[in-house]
Amino acid sequence: APEYRPQRNAHTGGEEALKGEAHQGPSTSADLEVLQVREEDGPAGDDLGVSEEDLYRGAEELPQGPVKHAGPEPLFEITLPKVEDRCSLEPMVDIMSYSEREWKGNTAKSTLIRKGYTELSQRFGSLRRVRGDNYCALRATLFQVLSTSTQLPVWLQDEHISTWLEELECLIGQWMFPSECRQREGSEDAAQQLKRYMELLQNRWQAAVGCFSAEERLCLCERVFQGGEEELGLLEALKLLMLGRAVELHTTMQEGGDVPVFCWLLYARDSSDCPRSFLSNHLSQVGFSGGLEQVEMFLLGYALQCTIQVYRLYMAHTEEFITYFPDDHKEDWPCVCLVTEDDRHYNVPVGQPNGLQVPEDLNAS
Repeated sequence: APEYRPQRNAHTGGEEALKGEAHQGPSTSADLEVLQVREEDGPAGDDLGVSEEDLYRGAEELPQGPVKHAGPEPLFEITLPKVEDRCSLEPMVDIMSYSEREWKGNTAKSTLIRKGYTELSQRFGSLRRVRGDNYCALRATLFQVLSTSTQLPVWLQDEHISTWLEELECLIGQWMFPSECRQREGSEDAAQQLKRYMELLQNRWQAAVGCFSAEERLCLCERVFQGGEEELGLLEALKLLMLGRAVELHTTMQEGGDVPVFCWLLYARDSSDCPRSFLSNHLSQVGFSGGLEQVEMFLLGYALQCTIQVYRLYMAHTEEFITYFPDDHKEDWPCVCLVTEDDRHYNVPVGQPNGLQVPEDLNAS
């Protein structure tokens, strides 16, 4: 697998806000349904015994003797994803098997990433790859939140949603939505559309909390994360929560109140010196031309009042291998876990360790 080259570094505790180019991770693979289109009445050609596939085989791999065809040769094939394979997260794969398959090289980077996966495997047994677009940090976080929540947060109640939308109305009039998120016929504006997505988030969160088991919550998430308007609307709702929290913290800063360190870093950027410029130049681009930067991961944690624990594989065997976004509420906020190879694309670790022995060469530091 190609090695990722991180363009930015982040320090545990949010001591430095850094910028980086948007990264699109590996796309979700899926089993495909093959539709073959055949020529029924075309001219009967001579069977030369050599298929197009043979052109890419070595001599020792070629079949001996003439090639026999059971029926007419297809002119071309159309592949369509099956409905059940459209989940934005791939099925679980064993962490160590994934590591060995994706990072086969002997370069220092490959060895380091494999060591990171080895450490990760001491706590988790499997990995789910997340669809590699610019929503991946939001998608991975929300998936983990919904699949583990047992209580609806107080801040997600009706009165809080209405209050936040009223306060943000002057900012969200030109909100950018993905093409899947279309306004309903009539007079629905951006504020009303976002309110609808916030209500959807509340309903789906409540449904997850109401599940009787972790398996039932997982099935719910599988239905939600299908890449359509429902999923993307929920992710836009997360962006709205981030904006609301950014406005709240900025107001506290202006009034001289205490705020987390990352707030000063968030608003120290020339392109993000106030909530309006933060929305225009950064948050509105998430899901389109860029993903979340490191300093914005802290804001996401504050927006959800959830600690996001990230295993940063390229930082294996350092103090920054595990980073918390944020790191000042580890004791009183719920925690979800993500994994990244480069601080840009995020996947989801799941399941219990499989108990396999760690290879000796990966134990060596």
